Amino acid sequence: MLIVLLTSFMARPKHEVAEIIHRFRADLEKQYELPVQVKKTLTVLGNCRTLAMGGHVSVCTDCGSESISYNSCRNRHCPKCQTVNKERWILARESELLPVPYYHMVFTLPHCFNELLPKHATEIYNGLLKASWQTIQSFAADCKFLGAKAGMVSILHTWGQQLWLHPHVHCIVPGGGLTKSGKWKAAKYKDKYLFPKRAMSLVFRAKFMELLRQKMEVPQTIAKTAFKQNWVVYAKRPFASPKTVVEYLGRYTHKVAISNHRLQTVDSKQVSFSYKDYRDSSQNKVMKVSGVEFLRRFVQHILPHGFVRIRHYGFLASKNKSKELNRAKTDLNEPKWEKQKYSLEQICEERLGIKANQCPSCHSQTWRVIRTLEPERGPPARVKPNLKRWEKMKW
Repeated sequence: MLIVLLTSFMARPKHEVAEIIHRFRADLEKQYELPVQVKKTLTVLGNCRTLAMGGHVSVCTDCGSESISYNSCRNRHCPKCQTVNKERWILARESELLPVPYYHMVFTLPHCFNELLPKHATEIYNGLLKASWQTIQSFAADCKFLGAKAGMVSILHTWGQQLWLHPHVHCIVPGGGLTKSGKWKAAKYKDKYLFPKRAMSLVFRAKFMELLRQKMEVPQTIAKTAFKQNWVVYAKRPFASPKTVVEYLGRYTHKVAISNHRLQTVDSKQVSFSYKDYRDSSQNKVMKVSGVEFLRRFVQHILPHGFVRIRHYGFLASKNKSKELNRAKTDLNEPKWEKQKYSLEQICEERLGIKANQCPSCHSQTWRVIRTLEPERGPPARVKPNLKRWEKMKW
């Protein structure tokens, strides 16, 4: 019911990724062999908020306004379905905040691993996430730097501004940790970087290569190139306040490879989209590519089925929150953390400023669903019975 309110609340873009899928998917599949997971995802994204997904008819009993709303696909790669999930995630994280400095770090893989990603995405992305956490924890456990158990929230991104493969992990780390006795220990360098960047990059490289070699055989040419390069670990100074952490991180959690608002033009042959050129003082520029090339770049960022791209580690891990996070909160005189569920109506009212059941025309609280639209489903394919096999069967 609230889909109409959400769409009216948000400015509509000129073009959508779904439009590009409909125009160029057939040509893409002629030129490239796509995995089943990619095909399913493209189908779902193309059908999002159309009659193929079903929907409902709503009417205002006061002014008589009527509207048809089609269901969302809720796929994590869809540019249209992330707003509510992002706001729900932000609300959940706000209750976990501690009154301590928070640090933003980014661990980036060298591009020499990109050629392995089509066949080994799960192993490489898992290794990237685990290696970043092991790096943070190894420094946190060292009494020279902290001497406590750290916590971390990490989000995997696989893209750059021009949709090229650029695997990296955004990490938010509280400035402190829990000692073995369960007491909170604050970070030593409150106004500077949490740990030294150069040292972290060396440890990160060693951890990742060790984890990856446990799962697969790394070609010698790629391994040599990887060890010759300086791996990038980007670290920022602490945030101004704990609340700005979640809002900042919310920009990254439910991002997709490209938003619909970045699409400039879509015609029968080409697609143009805006991007920031970080090598040129972050200037806004426009790139034009063929429709097939745009889709080819886009599908590179469709994650393997069931892969978890947002992870919590240390005392912020799901299994540790009830004990370890509450120990930290008790030590810092903060209210106890408890898991909460947030309804769609609550998210719309608290985060988006939209009242549930409010008519978009007269703004009265009389917006009601009067009819459900079933999703379009094609008839099942007719299968001819194998009579010869049937006759040979022994009863």
